[in-house]
Amino acid sequence: MSKKYDIVLMGATSFVGQITYRRLAEYINNHAPELSIAVAGRSLAKLTSVQAEVSKRLNLKLDTPMIVADSMTEADMQGLAQSANVVISTVGPFDQYGERLVKACAENGTHYCDLTGEPNFIADMLAKYETVAQNSGACIVHCCGFDSLPSDLGAYYLQQQSIEKFGEPCLEIDMRVNRMQGTLSGGTMASMINIVKKAKVDKDLRKTLMNPYAIAPSLTKVKQKFLTKVVEDDVTKGWLAPFMMASINTKVVLRSAMQLPSLFPENFMYSEAMHMGEGSKAKKRAKNMARGLGFVAIGSAVAPIRWVLEKFVLPKPGTGPSEQAQVDGYFTIVHYGKTSSGKRIAVEVHGDQDPGYGSTAKMLTQAATVLATEIAADQPGGFWTPAKLLGDKLVPRLSEYAGVTIKTIE
Repeated sequence: MSKKYDIVLMGATSFVGQITYRRLAEYINNHAPELSIAVAGRSLAKLTSVQAEVSKRLNLKLDTPMIVADSMTEADMQGLAQSANVVISTVGPFDQYGERLVKACAENGTHYCDLTGEPNFIADMLAKYETVAQNSGACIVHCCGFDSLPSDLGAYYLQQQSIEKFGEPCLEIDMRVNRMQGTLSGGTMASMINIVKKAKVDKDLRKTLMNPYAIAPSLTKVKQKFLTKVVEDDVTKGWLAPFMMASINTKVVLRSAMQLPSLFPENFMYSEAMHMGEGSKAKKRAKNMARGLGFVAIGSAVAPIRWVLEKFVLPKPGTGPSEQAQVDGYFTIVHYGKTSSGKRIAVEVHGDQDPGYGSTAKMLTQAATVLATEIAADQPGGFWTPAKLLGDKLVPRLSEYAGVTIKTIE
């Protein structure tokens, strides 16, 4: 592909878009000055302001080209896709604002990555545009932020290590969130509320949300474990609480299992939960976590409570933590694997910044860079998971440039 820009960032004026712009500009300046980038958004004034702010933070004089484009206008999205080899999208909720850009990229052979965690959006895009992308050569890669890259790459790396060490992959993988400090973005909460609100009246959407195989239809189906209450862990010691991202992460990992049959056996099982520690205090923390998640989920479906949540409780779209809070954040998740013969292995994924902002922006930047520089010319188009398309190239990049390490710990 030879288009005007190597990478275009759509949604550069959103909160996470601004952080991604900074990380992308920093990486290009320090490591890949040969790559050409542009930023896009609805308002030239806001783009200009963001560029000035990013320039100040990086102590650089940026003159990144700016593209005025509305995600709801098909002609704008077609023009955007036609100008770029790779498009990064941070425009959410994706179910409301994301389709026209995915469509344009699929039609124009433009590679695409985003940070969506909306399974209904992904399933809808697959149904409408998978064949289109296959025909054009476009590689579409959803979920390249905290949803669901650490889960997906962690499971991928674990299976590689299990085969190397034991000569067989793991039949079961249980992911545990061991430590995490960070806050959810206003955009993430808006996406969640949008999904819950729609699911209340849409039976098909409820089926998609509840089906772990919603985006992996050809995989051999077994009853997957999905934690909805506080339980004692049967993999490690301690108490478990539900993990709010388990639903989307599980779907992505199972799609990787479908696309990578050499790494994932038939009847493969995957689960996620938050490990709250041992003892009575940990059990209490787990119950409080479960109650909080339940209240937000139920409240999002009830109009009066939803209004209170949106107005007084939940962060607003376009808002997020301070830069210091992002730097102070972190996450550590562990994938525990067990082979069919009973052998065990564990892989840790650690991020050195707030998962939803700092780490997500760095992971998204590296995913886009792989798409722009390391995808073979004869790579078939289609909708690929991060593990399937980017795995071997992205894992070392995350360690070197994104502060995200993936390693075997036992």
